[in-house]
Amino acid sequence: GAEARNREGVGEVLAMTEGQMAAEPAVHYVKKHVCTGHKRAVSAVKFSPDGKWLASSSADMTVRLWSTSSWRCAHTLQGHSQGISDCAFTADSQYIASASDDRTAKLWEVSSGKLVKTMRGHANFVFCLNFNPNGNLLATGSFDESLRLWDVKTGRCLKVLPAHSDPVSAVHFNWDGTLIVSGSHDGLCRIWDTSTGQCLKTLIDDDNPPVSHVRFSPNGRYVLASLLDGTLRLWNYQKGKCVRSYSGHKNSRFCCAADFVTWREPHLIVSGSEDGRVMLWDLQTKAVVQELSGHTDAVLGVCAHPTLRILASGGTDKDLHNIRIWADETGQTKQEAPPPHAAELAPPAGAQELPAGVADAAEGEHPAKVARVE
Repeated sequence: GAEARNREGVGEVLAMTEGQMAAEPAVHYVKKHVCTGHKRAVSAVKFSPDGKWLASSSADMTVRLWSTSSWRCAHTLQGHSQGISDCAFTADSQYIASASDDRTAKLWEVSSGKLVKTMRGHANFVFCLNFNPNGNLLATGSFDESLRLWDVKTGRCLKVLPAHSDPVSAVHFNWDGTLIVSGSHDGLCRIWDTSTGQCLKTLIDDDNPPVSHVRFSPNGRYVLASLLDGTLRLWNYQKGKCVRSYSGHKNSRFCCAADFVTWREPHLIVSGSEDGRVMLWDLQTKAVVQELSGHTDAVLGVCAHPTLRILASGGTDKDLHNIRIWADETGQTKQEAPPPHAAELAPPAGAQELPAGVADAAEGEHPAKVARVE
């Protein structure tokens, strides 16, 4: 059995290297900027859907909004009384929400940096949050082991889902907002029906290490889960089947975020690592295509820009040089760099084109198309 497995592995590696030699060279991200200003560790970094802002949340009780054209801090959002674990933008990039250890989530206006609403109700730290694509619902996950759904306009709590038996580490809506995925330290990923609050599916493997992060693929057909056994798993959740596993990073203590990089073929997976690296894998082959070094401590937040070939990472660097911006310079001699204002050309948030792969029935378990086709 082991011998056959080894042979398969070698075959896969050979196929991979041949494919890679034939294809364009692997990615080549280089550090472009370091954003400084937070007084403590950075817990999350998120690009706005319109590409104009980078938000960073921190244990220093603030969220900072950085302009992606200058990388200067335009607003510091102050009002929480304890550290902030997560932040998220609405799809129209007009509002941002923050999740804090003070047991509240707050809603802020991006243009002015003003506080709009405070959502109270969780009985413990609010650890994670995300908006639905319409921006009228906010989902929050907490150390009180529940998920809450909030009406963004009124700030009222619409539903409390007794979701897990341990802290909820991540929550995310699919592309049309009909489903929510949650992950928890109890080792489970759960899929919820947004309108009824029913649990539709629980994803579980033989072993169930704590789930530190979870998100849907852009087309909503897969769920990417980060586990505290130092692996990432890609699930076809309809089949309840793990179709890919990625490893090479370190993740046993913190909630290190992961994201899909979909502006290029082949699609990539990016994740932070507790040893200060940012790791990039080929989504298909599972091969590590690049390791970005520079952070001096755990990288907790990573995010891919919606239109440009840029990544942001944030972490617990003691020197507080804790937010880094990376740009991919692969093949820039051969092909021109993306225009500087590609962000302006992004489709408006309302015009949500149907993601690729949502309708196609062909399932050869090749999760190549996790992305929208632009």
